[in-house]
Amino acid sequence: MEQLVEDIELLIENGNDRKLKKLLDGLHISEVEQLVDEMPEHAALFIETLSINRAVNVFRILDFPTQERIFKKLSAKKIKELITALPPDDRTAFFSDLHGDVVKKLIILLSPEDRKETLSLMGYEEDSVGRLMTPDYVAVNKDWDVSKVLSHIRRYGKNSETIDVIYIIDESGVLLDDVRIREILLVKPETKMSELMDNRLIALHANDPQEHAINIFKMNNRVALPVVDSANILLGIVTVDDILWIAQEEFSEDIQKIGGTEALDEPYLDMPLLKLVKKRVGWLVILFIGEMLTATAMGFFENQIAKAVVLALFVPLIISSGGNSGSQASTLIIQAMALGEVTIADWWRVMRRELLSGLLLGLTLGIIGFLRIYAWTFFTNIYGPHWFLVGLTVSLALIGVVLWGSLSGSMLPILLKKLGADPATSSAPFVATLVDVTGLVIYFSIAVLVMRGVLL
Repeated sequence: MEQLVEDIELLIENGNDRKLKKLLDGLHISEVEQLVDEMPEHAALFIETLSINRAVNVFRILDFPTQERIFKKLSAKKIKELITALPPDDRTAFFSDLHGDVVKKLIILLSPEDRKETLSLMGYEEDSVGRLMTPDYVAVNKDWDVSKVLSHIRRYGKNSETIDVIYIIDESGVLLDDVRIREILLVKPETKMSELMDNRLIALHANDPQEHAINIFKMNNRVALPVVDSANILLGIVTVDDILWIAQEEFSEDIQKIGGTEALDEPYLDMPLLKLVKKRVGWLVILFIGEMLTATAMGFFENQIAKAVVLALFVPLIISSGGNSGSQASTLIIQAMALGEVTIADWWRVMRRELLSGLLLGLTLGIIGFLRIYAWTFFTNIYGPHWFLVGLTVSLALIGVVLWGSLSGSMLPILLKKLGADPATSSAPFVATLVDVTGLVIYFSIAVLVMRGVLL
């Protein structure tokens, strides 16, 4: 890549546009994307220089901030060529992120047919399947024979997003079934399309959430799926490349939310500092206020701490263990829900598993904690003559806190999903803060029960 960058810099410096075009057109799309990242100051020049088909293929895989930055530097001629040649779904996604005034000016550049198509696609909700679909597909009538279908494909297949799958409709445009192209190629020319139907149709609805589409693609191993309306009229198709792009965005957003911040709508290094701080400060303030309750909890047990100061030594150990177990559980459940492995209906199975695993994990840490206190009695008298009671208190508290952390961390994402919220907002820091406060109550309550009449 370093040598390629040097060669391109030399061509640009010498103004050799012809050789630059030849070099760029000979590269893979992914290599041109790398060049855009390596040489952002020349990104617009690359798009201007590439042939329009290759320019479109490069432009559509860039993130929006990069697209916008390039778009502002393109010539009017290239802008018109680019938005006209962009597939409808990619054009809609790009327009959706632009300022409204800019979109109005760009829509005017489109042909009446493309303009109608774009406005139609933009009428769907932002996170719906309708925003992803493209109307470029091949549909045939159920009464056509294979010979007529192949002629139709030769005539219109070039403009289709994919011809791997052919869609069968009736006279009203109602979707009946889909057939893979190989099944059409392997039968006699006089075979009717109705004979190839197996009635195992899988379709998406235009108003379905995009997350639903991701799960359907994953479970059915498809390269494209049809999109229908409430009357089962075929509206368009969604292809796997768009789904992979959306899945990556969803994954990034969930990871950011799990980390205790709002989802970033721009790459980290491109986001203005103040905007980045704004994305992070909200959760930090909420978590800070939540952590203040730990002081309240400790104040409530002030007398007990004064009588047995040794209890204060284990506060960080107790709350961190509970927070860690809660963070583990919430992360596992959020990921499982995102992959479709866990649903709201599985709450009891999840609780049962976390009840058992929380007990085992807590028991493991409890034994280690007791052995640690016991071992220290050979070297120091820090725990006093009642070290056994101290060790028993810490052990029981660890079992209780880790169990509580596992249960709350696993149940909170499911509860949020039930309430219609994003499970990812039950982030690891949020669960840890919740368990910190309640963990102190559990710890000192057990201490009062175990040490009553001895140290307390």
